[in-house]
Amino acid sequence: MYPSTEQIVAANKAATDLVISIANIQVAALERFSALTFNATKSVCEDGLEQAKILMGAKNAQELIGLNSAAAQPSLEKAIAYSRSMYDVALQAQREMTKVLEAHAGEISKGILGSLDTRAMATTPASSAAAAAVKSALAAAGSAYDSLSKISKQASELTEANFTAAIQGVKGRKKTA
Repeated sequence: MYPSTEQIVAANKAATDLVISIANIQVAALERFSALTFNATKSVCEDGLEQAKILMGAKNAQELIGLNSAAAQPSLEKAIAYSRSMYDVALQAQREMTKVLEAHAGEISKGILGSLDTRAMATTPASSAAAAAVKSALAAAGSAYDSLSKISKQASELTEANFTAAIQGVKGRKKTA
């Protein structure tokens, strides 16, 4: 009735593999975040120096204002692109982690069901009824998870659409100004 040493070792290995997979996904996302941030910072510094050189060449206040205004649109577009890239990296990492966690949860569920089937054959009818109740509970939990997963995906898609609409709104407003 108690789990064997092999089962305990296998469960510990699976848990360790899961943690390592999640850590690798997070480190890869951090690496992409760092590269994006470094490149954005570098670009801002280069653009700032270039803009300062351009502004130094202004002959009067009116030209200075015009040159400064002309620099605003590219800066805004770069900020939007940076935000979008950061969002994409976060979304990709979240999807990868979800995939790993779903696979792990499926393996755990299969293991529990297999264990229940094995034990149900070697026990009394009352134990079989209890095993059936546990199986039913697992099926209900799986169904609830599927429903929550669908809702989460819909919320993610709605967030994506709102984010895209907000960016388009800012771009459209800036072009008409």
